[in-house]
Amino acid sequence: MDNNTSHPSAEYIHNILKKADSNISLATVYRNLNKMAAAGQIRKIFGLENKAHFDYNTSEHYHFICEKCGKVYDLPCDIAPDIVQNTKNKTGFQINSHEIVFHGICLDCKKKERQ
Repeated sequence: MDNNTSHPSAEYIHNILKKADSNISLATVYRNLNKMAAAGQIRKIFGLENKAHFDYNTSEHYHFICEKCGKVYDLPCDIAPDIVQNTKNKTGFQINSHEIVFHGICLDCKKKERQ
């Protein structure tokens, strides 16, 4: 499992830039992130909160969100290797893209609960 937990929102990036004395607007941050996502340079992901987040990992993978600490983990897609093809076969749907997000408690938070 990849321990990448950085899937920032535009607001998060904007706040970091403001702390660095940048006067870039939130709209500009969104515009540039959306352009990068459209170009395939980053991945725009939904379902993490009420806002989009962005992921530098553009390869096929799933996400796990910890309900305690809010960290987002990348999961390899070989967890369910044939899910897209099986769905196509069983439904006849044309699948253009998909997002799979698991929700639960991460290992770090589970360890803290036991202490």
